[in-house]
Amino acid sequence: MGFISSILGLFGFGMGIVIGLVIGYFIFIYVLPTDVKHPDIRPLAEQDTESLQRLLPEIPLWVKNPDYERLDWLNKMIELMWPYLDKAICKTAKGIVDPIIAEQIPQYKIESVEFQSFTLGTLPPTFPGMKVYITEEKELIMEPVIKWAANPNITVAVKAFGLKATAQVIDLQIFASPRITLKPLVPTFPCFAKIYVSLMEKPHVDFGLKLLGADAMSIPGLYRFVQEIIKDQVASMYLWPKTLEVQILDPSKAMKRPVGILNVTVVKAMKLKKTDLLGLSDPYVKLKIANEKPSTKKTTVKHKNLNPEWNEEFSFVVKDPETQVLKFSVYDWEQVGSHEKMGVNIVPLKDLIPDEPKVLTLELLKNLKPDDAQNEKARGQLVLEVMYKAFNDEELANGADESNTVEKAPDGTPDGGGMLVVIVHEGQDLEGKHHTNPSVRMLFRGEERRTKVVKKNRDPRWEEEFQFVLEEPPVNDRIHVEVVSTSKRMGLRHPKETLGYVDVYLADVINNKRINERYHLIDSKNGRLQIELQWRTAS
Repeated sequence: MGFISSILGLFGFGMGIVIGLVIGYFIFIYVLPTDVKHPDIRPLAEQDTESLQRLLPEIPLWVKNPDYERLDWLNKMIELMWPYLDKAICKTAKGIVDPIIAEQIPQYKIESVEFQSFTLGTLPPTFPGMKVYITEEKELIMEPVIKWAANPNITVAVKAFGLKATAQVIDLQIFASPRITLKPLVPTFPCFAKIYVSLMEKPHVDFGLKLLGADAMSIPGLYRFVQEIIKDQVASMYLWPKTLEVQILDPSKAMKRPVGILNVTVVKAMKLKKTDLLGLSDPYVKLKIANEKPSTKKTTVKHKNLNPEWNEEFSFVVKDPETQVLKFSVYDWEQVGSHEKMGVNIVPLKDLIPDEPKVLTLELLKNLKPDDAQNEKARGQLVLEVMYKAFNDEELANGADESNTVEKAPDGTPDGGGMLVVIVHEGQDLEGKHHTNPSVRMLFRGEERRTKVVKKNRDPRWEEEFQFVLEEPPVNDRIHVEVVSTSKRMGLRHPKETLGYVDVYLADVINNKRINERYHLIDSKNGRLQIELQWRTAS
């Protein structure tokens, strides 16, 4: 009987399990709970404010705000490089902090302060998005969003009065929205002279602090007090419009700002070569600072004269006296055809002593090749009086403060007048019907100036500067600026056409000293032209 009872018991237990599973399955499938509601599915536009706030915090900025750019590539690069960046950043930070600590601790009778460990942890910062601003100035403005939940281990040991105490920073969190401005942009690597950093809102900073092994932030009220102190201190120093300025390059050298004035007097020429059929010449002199645009100036023409006297004065802005040279060329004026070059020579500015006048009698050469035998032939002489005047430290400092400051007019500018400077930067969406080889033509008080021609380009960039010396401010004047396209192709019915124009009234330039605008061109579908105008005075 015992054996039979055991068999029946096992059979009943097995059948009970099977029946229980079958009944449970049908109950799970066919019996619905009464307290479960169907989800309310609605478009985001129909959600209330509280629901949106619950949904949106974790959505990336580039989804919520279309003007933010994705930075997945940057986050991936930082993630891969973080082990090396961590060591490099910590080494640099210690190199900066150690001398400061060594200088400060004697005031507080502290024996030593040393880092027992200094690492930023294994978790790199992330950039959910970044906004970039486009301006007409020579600058780049970026607003990245930084989120960093780090696991650093920064332990500092302090010895004083024979005792030793340690402080350890752990579990760091930083959320910040800085504005980073790189300006001025310069043609010298790394292509910007200064970095300006400011915070657009108070940062969120959270960290753990252990003193003597105990969590100091667990003290009631201390955690919030420390947080508010950090926020207020950082905001008082760097909250916009206050900035942290970091100089990368010397702006005056990087931008090649003027460092002096070269005064040149073309006195006379002697024993010039005969070029005309009648045994005479019609000479004039062109002068320029090599590799500077626009700097070419010329004397008047002395007709039928082989020993002309001019006594005409010119001034040139000098940006690098160690490398720049004054180049002069003597030409024979021709009424028809091109003017014949009679001779050329140069004066290295590094050979001039500042504020010391120097009279030079220079031989005219065929060309500037030192080994050319043709230079041994006599072509005449040119007498110049030159003096280089270097700016003092105060003038250089004032000129290098900001990229948008207006320089002073050079010596010799009329007292009641000044110098109107027109800088043609670039064009956009310029399009001709038959060809697009744009150049800019300016007309002011009957005087015409032109930029170089940029071939086959709808978005040309010139960066050319033009100067007009005036006896009085042109308050009631305007300057006519026209973009033209020219082609030298044979048989073309339309070798020249206008791509658009604009008339700029100069009253605002005189009042504001400087304007930098992008003008929409008249008679152009989408064409625009960026022009900077400055009014420089001697005072």
